[in-house]
Amino acid sequence: MAEKKTPIFVDGTEYIYEEMSPKQQALVNHVADLDRKISNMQFNLDQLNIGRQAFANLLAEEMKAPVEGEIVQQPLNIDTQQ
Repeated sequence: MAEKKTPIFVDGTEYIYEEMSPKQQALVNHVADLDRKISNMQFNLDQLNIGRQAFANLLAEEMKAPVEGEIVQQPLNIDTQQ
């Protein structure tokens, strides 16, 4: 059975993962793990931004027919155009 060869590209140069030193392999693993985490965080951020926009839109609709109540002491700026 042929040996596994995993190509890794660093600044356009191809390297074989299995031929790298343990330290180089660890660094490759860190970069790959951080890329996955960044991707997951971006996915979560997209969901949060859309959720925030939905709630801001619901609030804007609700405020079209305001109900008397207490005055908020500290203003909160909510922009529905984000």
